[in-house]
Amino acid sequence: MLDGKTIAFLVAPEGVEQVELTEPWKAVKQAGGTPRLVSTRRGQIQAFHHLDKADRFAVDETVDDADPASFDGLVLPGGVANPDFLRMEPQAVQFARAFFEAGKPVAAICHAPWTLVEADVVRGRTVTSWPSLQTDLRNAGATWVDQEVTVCTEGPNTLVTSRKPDDLKAFCQAATDAFGEEPGPAR
Repeated sequence: MLDGKTIAFLVAPEGVEQVELTEPWKAVKQAGGTPRLVSTRRGQIQAFHHLDKADRFAVDETVDDADPASFDGLVLPGGVANPDFLRMEPQAVQFARAFFEAGKPVAAICHAPWTLVEADVVRGRTVTSWPSLQTDLRNAGATWVDQEVTVCTEGPNTLVTSRKPDDLKAFCQAATDAFGEEPGPAR
């Protein structure tokens, strides 16, 4: 389904929720796609199991070197610290925004929509997230809903969002489905 497609996974150097990185990564690989880890620094990123350090993962490219045009979609894993760090890095925000501008699918789970708020790409979109982000998302112009997975096509691209690790099965399926579609026209 994703043969020949490369999917970027954008994470901060520290703070990503490991299961929200590893489960979508496995889903992309199982669907025949190529996942690539993109971060703001070279080397390795430190993943977490909630507040406890988990495994480290090698970075494939930095946002300074990565070209959004070379990817077919974007996954934004959560974790509280991860998107909070990314939204303070202009290059990371622009990297995420570029997928919307190009009409490419984006999948964000848990706290990850904070990066999308900063990128100003949720206005007019229906999304879900970890419940504590609902006011931020509404203030950014999104319609927030409390459901396992939301697939919004009311914009320049397909936007898949989910609330938490318990939603990963539905999130991974919706994300790989979205990445398997042809992108819409760039706006």
